Amino acid sequence: MLFFTIFRDVCLPLILLIGAGWLLEKRYRLDLDSLVKLNFNLFVPVFIFVKVVEATLGGADAAKILLFTGCVIASMWGLTWGIGNFLKLPKVDLTAMQLATMFYNCGNFGIPATALAYPEMGPKVQVFALMAMNMSVFTIGLTLARRHGEGADQSWWKNLTAVFKLPPVYGVLCAVPVRLLDIPVTDWQFLWKPLDYIADGLVAIATVTLGVQLAKTRRPSFKGGLGWAVGIRLLGGPLVGLGLVLLFGFEGEFAAVLILGTSCPTAVNTALLAHEFKGNSAFAAAAVFYSTILSVGTVALLVPLLKYFYG
Repeated sequence: MLFFTIFRDVCLPLILLIGAGWLLEKRYRLDLDSLVKLNFNLFVPVFIFVKVVEATLGGADAAKILLFTGCVIASMWGLTWGIGNFLKLPKVDLTAMQLATMFYNCGNFGIPATALAYPEMGPKVQVFALMAMNMSVFTIGLTLARRHGEGADQSWWKNLTAVFKLPPVYGVLCAVPVRLLDIPVTDWQFLWKPLDYIADGLVAIATVTLGVQLAKTRRPSFKGGLGWAVGIRLLGGPLVGLGLVLLFGFEGEFAAVLILGTSCPTAVNTALLAHEFKGNSAFAAAAVFYSTILSVGTVALLVPLLKYFYG
Protein backbone atom coordinates (compact mmCIF):
# COMPACT_ATOMS: atom_id res chain seq x y z
CA MET A 1 0.00 0.00 0.00
CA LEU A 2 2.84 2.38 0.82
CA PHE A 3 4.49 1.65 -2.53
CA PHE A 4 1.22 2.29 -4.37
CA THR A 5 0.47 5.48 -2.41
CA ILE A 6 3.93 6.97 -3.04
CA PHE A 7 3.70 6.14 -6.73
CA ARG A 8 0.17 7.54 -7.10
CA ASP A 9 0.52 10.71 -5.01
CA VAL A 10 4.17 11.66 -5.53
CA CYS A 11 5.66 10.10 -8.67
CA LEU A 12 2.68 9.78 -11.02
CA PRO A 13 1.93 13.55 -11.10
CA LEU A 14 5.56 14.22 -12.08
CA ILE A 15 5.51 11.48 -14.73
CA LEU A 16 2.28 12.88 -16.23
CA LEU A 17 3.77 16.37 -16.46
CA ILE A 18 6.95 15.01 -18.05
CA GLY A 19 4.76 13.07 -20.50
CA ALA A 20 2.79 16.20 -21.35
CA GLY A 21 6.01 18.03 -22.22
CA TRP A 22 7.23 15.08 -24.27
CA LEU A 23 3.97 14.92 -26.27
CA LEU A 24 3.87 18.69 -26.83
CA GLU A 25 7.41 18.62 -28.17
CA LYS A 26 6.65 15.76 -30.54
CA ARG A 27 3.54 17.56 -31.80
CA TYR A 28 4.65 21.20 -31.96
CA ARG A 29 8.51 21.26 -31.81
CA LEU A 30 8.77 23.77 -28.96
CA ASP A 31 11.67 26.16 -28.40
CA LEU A 32 13.57 24.68 -25.45
CA ASP A 33 15.83 27.73 -25.02
CA SER A 34 12.79 29.97 -24.50
CA LEU A 35 11.29 27.57 -21.97
CA VAL A 36 14.54 27.40 -19.98
CA LYS A 37 14.86 31.20 -20.00
CA LEU A 38 11.25 31.50 -18.81
CA ASN A 39 12.11 29.16 -15.92
CA PHE A 40 15.35 30.92 -14.96
CA ASN A 41 14.23 34.52 -15.35
CA LEU A 42 10.70 34.39 -13.95
CA PHE A 43 9.46 31.21 -12.28
CA VAL A 44 12.57 30.17 -10.34
CA PRO A 45 13.47 33.57 -8.76
CA VAL A 46 9.84 34.27 -7.82
CA PHE A 47 9.46 30.76 -6.37
CA ILE A 48 12.58 31.19 -4.22
CA PHE A 49 11.45 34.62 -3.04
CA VAL A 50 7.97 33.39 -2.05
CA LYS A 51 9.22 30.26 -0.27
CA VAL A 52 11.89 32.12 1.72
CA VAL A 53 9.40 34.81 2.75
CA GLU A 54 6.79 32.21 3.76
CA ALA A 55 9.19 29.92 5.66
CA THR A 56 8.81 30.06 9.44
CA LEU A 57 12.52 30.30 10.20
CA GLY A 58 13.63 30.44 13.79
CA GLY A 59 15.17 28.39 16.54
CA ALA A 60 18.11 26.03 16.83
CA ASP A 61 16.34 23.21 14.98
CA ALA A 62 15.88 25.34 11.86
CA ALA A 63 19.57 26.26 11.83
CA LYS A 64 20.52 22.59 12.28
CA ILE A 65 18.35 21.54 9.33
CA LEU A 66 19.95 24.16 7.11
CA LEU A 67 23.43 23.06 8.22
CA PHE A 68 22.51 19.38 7.79
CA THR A 69 21.33 19.98 4.21
CA GLY A 70 24.52 21.88 3.41
CA CYS A 71 26.61 19.00 4.78
CA VAL A 72 24.65 16.50 2.64
CA ILE A 73 25.36 18.57 -0.48
CA ALA A 74 29.08 18.83 0.37
CA SER A 75 29.34 15.10 1.14
CA MET A 76 27.65 14.12 -2.11
CA TRP A 77 30.00 16.42 -4.02
CA GLY A 78 33.02 14.69 -2.49
CA LEU A 79 31.64 11.18 -3.01
CA THR A 80 30.76 11.85 -6.65
CA TRP A 81 34.07 13.60 -7.32
CA GLY A 82 35.96 10.52 -6.08
CA ILE A 83 33.88 8.04 -8.09
CA GLY A 84 33.85 10.24 -11.20
CA ASN A 85 37.63 10.55 -11.18
CA PHE A 86 37.96 6.79 -10.61
CA LEU A 87 35.79 6.26 -13.71
CA LYS A 88 37.91 8.88 -15.59
CA LEU A 89 34.85 10.81 -16.71
CA PRO A 90 35.30 13.97 -18.82
CA LYS A 91 34.83 17.23 -16.91
CA VAL A 92 31.44 17.99 -18.46
CA ASP A 93 30.14 14.49 -17.55
CA LEU A 94 31.60 14.69 -14.04
CA THR A 95 29.84 18.02 -13.50
CA ALA A 96 26.53 16.61 -14.72
CA MET A 97 27.02 13.65 -12.39
CA GLN A 98 27.75 15.94 -9.43
CA LEU A 99 24.68 18.08 -10.13
CA ALA A 100 22.57 14.92 -10.33
CA THR A 101 23.73 13.67 -6.92
CA MET A 102 24.24 16.87 -4.91
CA PHE A 103 20.86 18.48 -5.48
CA TYR A 104 17.69 16.53 -4.83
CA ASN A 105 13.97 17.13 -5.26
CA CYS A 106 13.09 17.89 -1.64
CA GLY A 107 10.20 20.17 -2.70
CA ASN A 108 7.52 18.66 -4.93
CA PHE A 109 8.80 15.13 -4.18
CA GLY A 110 10.28 15.42 -0.69
CA ILE A 111 7.49 17.34 1.03
CA PRO A 112 4.63 15.01 -0.05
CA ALA A 113 6.77 11.90 0.52
CA THR A 114 7.73 12.89 4.07
CA ALA A 115 4.16 14.05 4.76
CA LEU A 116 2.85 10.62 3.75
CA ALA A 117 5.27 8.85 6.09
CA TYR A 118 5.29 11.42 8.94
CA PRO A 119 2.22 13.68 8.63
CA GLU A 120 3.05 15.92 11.60
CA MET A 121 6.84 16.19 11.47
CA GLY A 122 7.50 15.73 7.74
CA PRO A 123 6.40 19.07 6.24
CA LYS A 124 7.73 21.09 9.19
CA VAL A 125 11.25 19.73 8.74
CA GLN A 126 11.28 19.44 4.96
CA VAL A 127 10.39 23.07 4.29
CA PHE A 128 13.74 24.15 5.76
CA ALA A 129 15.58 21.57 3.66
CA LEU A 130 13.74 22.96 0.62
CA MET A 131 14.89 26.48 1.41
CA ALA A 132 18.51 25.39 1.83
CA MET A 133 18.33 23.40 -1.41
CA ASN A 134 16.89 26.32 -3.38
CA MET A 135 19.62 28.66 -2.17
CA SER A 136 22.34 26.10 -2.87
CA VAL A 137 21.30 24.93 -6.32
CA PHE A 138 21.17 28.49 -7.66
CA THR A 139 24.46 29.59 -6.13
CA ILE A 140 26.77 26.56 -5.80
CA GLY A 141 25.02 24.65 -8.58
CA LEU A 142 25.07 27.63 -10.93
CA THR A 143 28.76 28.21 -10.31
CA LEU A 144 29.56 24.53 -10.88
CA ALA A 145 27.48 24.29 -14.06
CA ARG A 146 28.84 27.49 -15.56
CA ARG A 147 32.45 26.73 -14.71
CA HIS A 148 32.47 23.37 -16.50
CA GLY A 149 30.02 23.90 -19.35
CA GLU A 150 31.30 23.75 -22.91
CA GLY A 151 33.56 26.70 -23.60
CA ALA A 152 33.22 28.03 -20.06
CA ASP A 153 35.75 30.45 -18.66
CA GLN A 154 37.80 28.60 -16.04
CA SER A 155 38.39 31.68 -13.88
CA TRP A 156 36.65 31.18 -10.54
CA TRP A 157 36.24 34.93 -10.07
CA LYS A 158 34.65 35.50 -13.48
CA ASN A 159 32.30 32.57 -12.99
CA LEU A 160 31.35 33.71 -9.49
CA THR A 161 30.61 37.28 -10.58
CA ALA A 162 28.60 35.95 -13.53
CA VAL A 163 26.44 33.96 -11.11
CA PHE A 164 25.38 37.19 -9.40
CA LYS A 165 24.04 38.48 -12.70
CA LEU A 166 21.45 35.70 -12.78
CA PRO A 167 17.89 36.26 -11.50
CA PRO A 168 17.53 33.18 -9.20
CA VAL A 169 20.22 34.54 -6.86
CA TYR A 170 18.23 37.74 -6.45
CA GLY A 171 15.22 35.75 -5.33
CA VAL A 172 17.21 35.01 -2.17
CA LEU A 173 18.82 38.45 -1.90
CA CYS A 174 15.44 40.19 -2.10
CA ALA A 175 13.76 37.83 0.34
CA VAL A 176 16.37 38.15 3.12
CA PRO A 177 15.78 41.86 3.89
CA VAL A 178 12.02 41.26 3.70
CA ARG A 179 12.42 38.64 6.43
CA LEU A 180 14.89 40.61 8.55
CA LEU A 181 12.93 43.87 8.40
CA ASP A 182 9.57 42.11 8.70
CA ILE A 183 8.20 43.88 5.62
CA PRO A 184 4.52 42.80 5.22
CA VAL A 185 4.68 41.94 1.50
CA THR A 186 2.13 39.14 1.98
CA ASP A 187 -0.44 41.82 2.86
CA TRP A 188 0.15 43.69 -0.40
CA GLN A 189 -2.31 41.71 -2.46
CA PHE A 190 -1.64 43.63 -5.69
CA LEU A 191 1.96 42.35 -5.53
CA TRP A 192 1.73 39.12 -3.56
CA LYS A 193 -1.08 37.54 -5.61
CA PRO A 194 0.84 37.52 -8.93
CA LEU A 195 4.00 36.37 -7.13
CA ASP A 196 2.08 33.54 -5.48
CA TYR A 197 0.51 32.49 -8.80
CA ILE A 198 3.91 32.39 -10.49
CA ALA A 199 5.48 30.42 -7.61
CA ASP A 200 2.67 27.85 -7.77
CA GLY A 201 3.37 27.39 -11.48
CA LEU A 202 7.05 26.49 -11.15
CA VAL A 203 6.58 22.75 -10.59
CA ALA A 204 4.38 22.45 -13.68
CA ILE A 205 6.48 24.59 -16.03
CA ALA A 206 9.82 23.09 -14.90
CA THR A 207 8.59 19.50 -15.19
CA VAL A 208 6.94 20.08 -18.58
CA THR A 209 10.22 21.67 -19.73
CA LEU A 210 12.01 18.51 -18.60
CA GLY A 211 9.65 16.48 -20.79
CA VAL A 212 10.44 18.72 -23.78
CA GLN A 213 14.16 18.32 -23.06
CA LEU A 214 13.87 14.52 -22.87
CA ALA A 215 12.02 14.44 -26.20
CA LYS A 216 14.69 16.57 -27.90
CA THR A 217 17.73 14.66 -26.66
CA ARG A 218 18.93 11.14 -27.12
CA ARG A 219 19.22 9.74 -23.61
CA PRO A 220 22.57 8.13 -22.76
CA SER A 221 22.85 4.49 -21.83
CA PHE A 222 21.97 3.67 -18.23
CA LYS A 223 25.39 2.03 -17.98
CA GLY A 224 28.47 3.88 -16.78
CA GLY A 225 28.21 7.37 -15.31
CA LEU A 226 24.42 7.64 -15.50
CA GLY A 227 23.92 4.42 -13.57
CA TRP A 228 26.43 5.56 -10.96
CA ALA A 229 24.72 8.95 -10.65
CA VAL A 230 21.29 7.42 -10.06
CA GLY A 231 22.73 4.86 -7.63
CA ILE A 232 24.63 7.47 -5.63
CA ARG A 233 21.56 9.71 -5.45
CA LEU A 234 19.07 7.05 -4.36
CA LEU A 235 21.31 4.78 -2.26
CA GLY A 236 24.28 6.96 -1.30
CA GLY A 237 22.03 9.86 -0.30
CA PRO A 238 20.28 8.03 2.58
CA LEU A 239 23.59 6.52 3.76
CA VAL A 240 25.14 9.99 3.91
CA GLY A 241 21.99 11.23 5.64
CA LEU A 242 22.21 8.44 8.22
CA GLY A 243 25.83 9.26 9.00
CA LEU A 244 25.08 12.97 9.41
CA VAL A 245 22.02 12.27 11.58
CA LEU A 246 24.24 10.27 13.94
CA LEU A 247 26.89 13.01 13.84
CA PHE A 248 24.38 15.77 14.61
CA GLY A 249 22.66 13.71 17.28
CA PHE A 250 19.15 13.89 15.78
CA GLU A 251 16.65 11.36 17.14
CA GLY A 252 13.16 9.98 16.57
CA GLU A 253 10.88 11.20 13.80
CA PHE A 254 13.03 14.31 13.35
CA ALA A 255 15.96 12.11 12.31
CA ALA A 256 13.76 9.84 10.18
CA VAL A 257 12.37 12.76 8.16
CA LEU A 258 15.88 14.10 7.49
CA ILE A 259 17.11 10.70 6.26
CA LEU A 260 14.00 10.19 4.14
CA GLY A 261 14.52 13.60 2.55
CA THR A 262 18.02 12.62 1.38
CA SER A 263 16.53 9.68 -0.57
CA CYS A 264 14.68 11.99 -2.99
CA PRO A 265 15.46 11.84 -6.74
CA THR A 266 17.54 14.38 -8.64
CA ALA A 267 16.15 17.92 -8.67
CA VAL A 268 14.48 18.97 -11.93
CA ASN A 269 16.37 22.27 -11.87
CA THR A 270 19.69 20.48 -12.45
CA ALA A 271 18.56 19.62 -15.99
CA LEU A 272 17.75 23.29 -16.57
CA LEU A 273 21.22 24.27 -15.32
CA ALA A 274 22.92 21.77 -17.63
CA HIS A 275 21.00 23.06 -20.64
CA GLU A 276 21.46 26.75 -19.83
CA PHE A 277 25.25 26.43 -19.47
CA LYS A 278 25.77 23.93 -22.29
CA GLY A 279 26.69 21.00 -20.09
CA ASN A 280 25.69 17.38 -20.69
CA SER A 281 21.96 18.12 -20.74
CA ALA A 282 21.02 14.64 -22.00
CA PHE A 283 22.78 13.07 -19.01
CA ALA A 284 21.16 15.53 -16.59
CA ALA A 285 17.64 15.07 -17.96
CA ALA A 286 17.98 11.27 -17.95
CA ALA A 287 19.24 11.34 -14.34
CA VAL A 288 16.12 13.25 -13.28
CA PHE A 289 13.83 10.89 -15.17
CA TYR A 290 15.35 7.58 -14.08
CA SER A 291 15.91 8.61 -10.46
CA THR A 292 12.28 9.77 -10.19
CA ILE A 293 10.97 6.44 -11.52
CA LEU A 294 13.28 4.27 -9.40
CA SER A 295 12.81 6.33 -6.24
CA VAL A 296 9.34 4.81 -5.85
CA GLY A 297 10.97 1.51 -4.92
CA THR A 298 13.84 2.87 -2.83
CA VAL A 299 11.60 5.20 -0.79
CA ALA A 300 9.00 2.46 -0.24
CA LEU A 301 11.76 0.18 1.10
CA LEU A 302 13.37 2.89 3.22
CA VAL A 303 10.24 4.03 5.09
CA PRO A 304 9.61 0.72 6.94
CA LEU A 305 13.26 0.65 8.04
CA LEU A 306 13.00 4.21 9.37
CA LYS A 307 9.74 3.34 11.14
CA TYR A 308 11.41 0.36 12.79
CA PHE A 309 14.55 2.17 14.00
CA TYR A 310 13.26 5.71 14.58
CA GLY A 311 9.51 5.27 15.09
